[in-house]
Amino acid sequence: MVSLLEKVLSNQCVLFLFIFSLLLVSSSQYAAASATNTTGAVKEAKALLTWKASLDNQSQSLLSSWVGGSPCKWHGINCYRSRSITFLNLSSYGLRGTLHSLNFSSFPNLHSIDLFNNSLYGTIPSHIGNLSKLRFICLSLNKISGTIPTEIGQLASLRILYLSRNLISGSIPQEIGNLSSLTELSLFRNYLRGAIPASIGNLRNLTILHLYETGLSGSIPSGIGNLTKLTQLTLQENQLSGFIPAEIGKLKSLSILRLCGNRLTGSIPHEIVNLTYLNTLHLGDNMMSGYLPQNICLSRVFVNFTIFNNNFVGPVPRSLKNCTSLFRVRFERNHLTGNISEDWGIYPNLNFIDLSYNKFYGELAPNWGKCRSLKGLKISHNNISGRIPTKFGESIQTLDLSSNHLAGEIPREFGRLTSLFNLSLGHNKFSGTVPSEIGMLSNLRHLDLAANNLSGPIIKEIGNCIELLTLKLSNNRFEGNVPLEISSLFSLQHLDLSQNLLVGFLPPELGTMPRLEILNLSHNELSGSIPQTFNQMLSLTSVDISYNQLEGPLPSNKAFREAPTEAFTNNKGLCGNITGLKSCPSVKIHEAKGKKGRLILIVVSLLGSLFVLFIIVGVLSLVWVRVRNKGKNKPEDAQNDNLFAVLSYDGKLVYENIIEATENFNSKYCIGEGAFGSVYRAELQSGQVVAVKKFQALEDDDRNASLKTFTSEVQALTDVRHRNIVRLLGFCLHPRNAFLVYEFMEGGSLEKMLGNDEAAMQFGWIERVNVIKGLANALAYLHHNCSPPIIHRDISSKNVLLDSKHEAILSDFGIARILKPGSSNWTSFAGTIGYTAPELAYTMEVNEKCDVYSFGMVTMEALLGSHPGDFITFLSTSTSSTAGHTLLKDVLDQRLSQPTNQVAEDVVFMMNLALSCLLSSPQSRPTMQQASQRLSSQKQPLPEGFHMITLGQLSDLM
Repeated sequence: MVSLLEKVLSNQCVLFLFIFSLLLVSSSQYAAASATNTTGAVKEAKALLTWKASLDNQSQSLLSSWVGGSPCKWHGINCYRSRSITFLNLSSYGLRGTLHSLNFSSFPNLHSIDLFNNSLYGTIPSHIGNLSKLRFICLSLNKISGTIPTEIGQLASLRILYLSRNLISGSIPQEIGNLSSLTELSLFRNYLRGAIPASIGNLRNLTILHLYETGLSGSIPSGIGNLTKLTQLTLQENQLSGFIPAEIGKLKSLSILRLCGNRLTGSIPHEIVNLTYLNTLHLGDNMMSGYLPQNICLSRVFVNFTIFNNNFVGPVPRSLKNCTSLFRVRFERNHLTGNISEDWGIYPNLNFIDLSYNKFYGELAPNWGKCRSLKGLKISHNNISGRIPTKFGESIQTLDLSSNHLAGEIPREFGRLTSLFNLSLGHNKFSGTVPSEIGMLSNLRHLDLAANNLSGPIIKEIGNCIELLTLKLSNNRFEGNVPLEISSLFSLQHLDLSQNLLVGFLPPELGTMPRLEILNLSHNELSGSIPQTFNQMLSLTSVDISYNQLEGPLPSNKAFREAPTEAFTNNKGLCGNITGLKSCPSVKIHEAKGKKGRLILIVVSLLGSLFVLFIIVGVLSLVWVRVRNKGKNKPEDAQNDNLFAVLSYDGKLVYENIIEATENFNSKYCIGEGAFGSVYRAELQSGQVVAVKKFQALEDDDRNASLKTFTSEVQALTDVRHRNIVRLLGFCLHPRNAFLVYEFMEGGSLEKMLGNDEAAMQFGWIERVNVIKGLANALAYLHHNCSPPIIHRDISSKNVLLDSKHEAILSDFGIARILKPGSSNWTSFAGTIGYTAPELAYTMEVNEKCDVYSFGMVTMEALLGSHPGDFITFLSTSTSSTAGHTLLKDVLDQRLSQPTNQVAEDVVFMMNLALSCLLSSPQSRPTMQQASQRLSSQKQPLPEGFHMITLGQLSDLM
């Protein structure tokens, strides 16, 4: 039976309405309802029209069919065998308003209310308790606040109650225990407080209980053992304390038990072995201790076992060795012990296992290589010794064996693990040279070989690992020069070559790495001066070149200017305006001819820059006048909480607030850096939090490019008004402080969300589907609703921000292009590598199909959980038969369980849409308007189970 948690997340409220209409409403009841006179129908229609009038204008337009005649013919209304309303279904309509004007007393025969995924706010009216026949309530994914009314306990017929993902506060009322017919209760992701009421034990028909991420405290009531029909109990991410009651062993039908992220203590009750249908047990991130039950998997249906971040001791359960059903295991950060080669078996379904930070010993058995589905193996920070096995399953993506006592050479056979994106072998005793076959790992993102006994040169083949983000080779005995090939790693963010025997000059190409943030070359024998190209490393935030033989001036970029003195000590002759270093001697020009030539060059440059500046200031002036006129005669807006409501009113106050809030742009407030400046978080005196994008000083060499980027963002965003596009609150153009002010997005970027395993596991399919829909709507608006159209040109997961509710917000319009009629659409290359359309390699024409391609890449990234480069390569290099017969479920993000029902249909559709957006021919790609419309349309039910769908079937299912 499909879990109802999955039904909620997949928005299957419509399915429940159908089920209730067939199974729960007796024919006798509807026979009585059919006799309802015309007066009752008029009363119901009047109540609905009154409620419609209380909603905002856009919502009223969405209910345009509500104009007269029988309400049974209106959209979202169903009547069964009578003129009396039985079902109100306005799921995902985009309604905004409250429920206070909806007179529930006017609907005596109402059985179901489905208002899922709207923007309803305010409280739940207490008169909802008058709906004596109500069986189904779905108010999830709205903005409803206040408390749960005690009158809800009067709904004696209620079977389903969904109030999840709202802003509801207060405690769960004891009266909820009166709902003796209730089978499913879902209150997760609210702001509740207090304990789980003891009366919850009265709900003996309950099969689903979802109370996670609500803020509940206190202990788990022992009366929960009365819920013998319960199949799912999810209480994770609360503040629950005390022991797990032994009565939980009475829940013989339980299949899912999630209690992680609380403050539970004590041991796992032995009675838990009675739960023979249990397939998921999550107890991680608590304060539990004691031994693990030895017979935890006797039923052979155990799939997911998570106990990380506790104080469990002793051996792993004996029953786990033969538990072939295991899919995901997380035991990290406990005090477990045992022989790693004897306590674990062969698991054909195992996808991920983390045994890090325990006390396991022994040698790694070849059995791990026989777990063919294994994608993640982490056994770091233990006492494992011996050599590393030469064979692992080719599907493995993460292999972390760091901080153990492993010795010998790194196997050359690792070059066959083409899916590997994280290889961590640091802090062991490996010796010899790094095999050149490592260069075959083109999908590798993180390589950590630090703190071993490795020797020889750094292999040049490392330059083939073009996806590398982190390269740690420190504390070894590598010798020779820093290989030039490292500079080809354009995505690299962290490079640590410290504490080796490297010699020679630094290659100038190293300074051209566009994304490098951390650079550590300390404790080597490097010599010569630091290349001038290092001045271009604007993304650099941390640098250490101490204990070398370097000399000459330091680069002038931010990382070098703000680095501590210790980062430069013990060199041959470095100089610069840094405490502890001598100043560099000034350069004297002796030849008059040289002076004259330089003077002419300076004058020409200044005239050219002034010309560009005049043009840009003129454009900004027009923008300013337009914005000023919009705010004219509205000085009262300046008193609002939003200090930027009227840009032209008291701008000096706003400017001073920003300077004060960031302490004159102190680096501790910096939350990101780009090619032309940095982004800061600023909390103003009013309490408003904003993001400030400060451009590098306009008198720098790159001032023309900075001004152009500054102007592009202001021009593009001044008239843009869309819920999925970042809102420009204000701007300042000054030679010293040029910055833009935006709304602050608490959720960070999509890139960071997907890159964090814990966050990504909470970022479910329904959230990802909504993010893609939001991004599609934003781009459709820019391409088809703006006049002239705006092409973003830099769509990437880094530029898709998430608000507190995981709503997609498109940002960074620094290279956006406005397609003015009659103007040239040709330009230089721009965008983020890995997201740009392939035709830009041979043509520089800007058009909307470039954004469509980038949208396809981001969509694919959201579905796969990482950049789809390896997947695209697989599709292009595999035979049509191989790719066509690959199961869709096997390429999706394996950190999440499979999508079901409506969400499964959405995922299938989005994968098909992403593939169409990535077609090599721009003309074959859909427009963003078409993509947005398709995403909003009704999807066809899948003809077979989701788990059976192959990539070759995708186009046939649409």
